[in-house]
Amino acid sequence: MKKLQLINIAVLALFASACAQTIDKTLPYANQPEIKPAVITESVRFDTDDPAIWVNKADPAKSLVIGTDKAADGALYVFGLDGKIIKDKVVRGLQRPNNVDLAYGLMLNGKPTDIVITTERITHKLRIYSLPDMKPVDNGGIDAFVGEEGFEFRDLMGISIYTAKDGKMYAIAGRKSGPKTGGYLWQYLLQDDGTGNVKATFVRKFGEYSGKKEIESIAVDNELGYIYYSDEQVGVRQYYADPEKGDKQLAIFGTTGFAADHEGISIYKLTPTTGYILVSDQGANRFQIFSREGAAANPYEHKLLKVANVAARQSDGSDVVNVPLNSTFKHGLFVAMSDDKTFHYYRWEDIAGKELKVKN
Repeated sequence: MKKLQLINIAVLALFASACAQTIDKTLPYANQPEIKPAVITESVRFDTDDPAIWVNKADPAKSLVIGTDKAADGALYVFGLDGKIIKDKVVRGLQRPNNVDLAYGLMLNGKPTDIVITTERITHKLRIYSLPDMKPVDNGGIDAFVGEEGFEFRDLMGISIYTAKDGKMYAIAGRKSGPKTGGYLWQYLLQDDGTGNVKATFVRKFGEYSGKKEIESIAVDNELGYIYYSDEQVGVRQYYADPEKGDKQLAIFGTTGFAADHEGISIYKLTPTTGYILVSDQGANRFQIFSREGAAANPYEHKLLKVANVAARQSDGSDVVNVPLNSTFKHGLFVAMSDDKTFHYYRWEDIAGKELKVKN
């Protein structure tokens, strides 16, 4: 009897696994060749995890890619569009930096200042630097998840910045573990502390969590005012970015067809309201691409449009921009982390193929 029960359990487990990985066979991805990057960066020392792209508005060809090297003696690496490390901009000595994001025009010392923010897991701090000089503007780091006592409840992982239409700037932070009934993510208002450094004021806690694995990737759509985050092995959850609009979950999508973890999220914008949401299907070395704008009958229904097979392996984090940067990246740049200590740069038109559009 025990043997029969074990066999039945095994069969059910295989069936459940097969169902979880089901993707519409009519989608034009299964037989497509692997998309090759235009550039592969120089290697970091330990373990790449997440990138962010800073567009130099005065000279786009001098734009930068900032990426985390996730280790106890980690770093924020800075690369040019050629993939070369810009050594004098690298920030070393960070204690397990995980994810990274950036934003434009935070008022510091009365001047609009571009900033990059990363999570330092071991110290439980947010670390913030000005761009493009990579100078610290955080007084040595900002404590996050203060007062939390659960196991790994203060171990910072995901980070994203929301810039509201009124100019206010917020950091949304995630951690290795947290409550399942809401409050996994914490949102902080970023402001000048009066000395030209950044202070972070707690605003709210929100966000459901399945408890299956963790929440690492967070992305914000500034124009539409949404936060998306990957509840690994479950799906992508959507919430309002504006704290005054409440903490209700608006949608969860991408709940089937992923081989393993849901990871990096990035948003390619065709117009202020249309475009694509790219989500890393980490275990399959591909990105599932969903509609940004939702369906006419349901603005929170994000249809799967394409699955792009990429050369990047086991990709955790990604970022994308829609502007022309140089002769290589004429229609935008998509950057994906690869587990060989590098980041891969892709032309947007290569990711888009014939199925998706390119911004005019």
